[in-house]
Amino acid sequence: MQYDSKRFVERDRNWHPPAYAPGYKTSVARSPQQALVSMQKPTVSELSGPDFRQLRMGPHDNDLLLNFRQDQNQGLPQGERIIMFGRVVDQFGKPVPHTLVEMWQANAGGRYRHRNDSYLAPLDPSFGGVGRTLTDEQGWYRFRTIKPGPYPWPNDPNSWRPSHIHVSVMGPSISTRLITQMYFEGDPLIPLCPIVHTLKDPEAVETMIGRLDMARSKPMDCLAYRFDLVVRGELQTYFENQ
Repeated sequence: MQYDSKRFVERDRNWHPPAYAPGYKTSVARSPQQALVSMQKPTVSELSGPDFRQLRMGPHDNDLLLNFRQDQNQGLPQGERIIMFGRVVDQFGKPVPHTLVEMWQANAGGRYRHRNDSYLAPLDPSFGGVGRTLTDEQGWYRFRTIKPGPYPWPNDPNSWRPSHIHVSVMGPSISTRLITQMYFEGDPLIPLCPIVHTLKDPEAVETMIGRLDMARSKPMDCLAYRFDLVVRGELQTYFENQ
């Protein structure tokens, strides 16, 4: 991500959770066991990357209601229709244009279209669960989709993930890809989630919550949730891989 180096704001390391968080059991096996190595002299592959302005997008890449349909006679996905939108900006509010935003999610029943997902909820034959788009000149992005359902996971005998959408934002190189999740305002499962518990600062949790926006909602059609992504500085959104 681009930022003004003359006004650099150092990252607050206490903002992010430790890599090793026993309450979040999958972090135990995947957390680093040795000291991290600092890259003092990054190579071209760490400093450069694709120009997404030349990326050819499909007509429904950001519309998950339509991008998995095999033919015109196939029905629409089941569930609550929503719009997810927001801006990608830097720490000073400057928009990040022409960057690739990708998202993936479970269906309305809480099941992913993935071979390793064995949750008993059925797959939706009209819903693939993935989308992508490019931000415009002012950093705006938009998706139309279905609100995902919560689902159980084997962290402890009765752990449930809140409804959430995974979001990926690409920076100027492959190594600067950032991944986070958008939760939904008012979800009672958020404060019960072991992953959320790894964040000690309540303000960090707030950066991952999409806010209901009635002005952008469509009457008799769908609600809208705004989820802005701040990629650097004091107001940054919490990202999983930082």
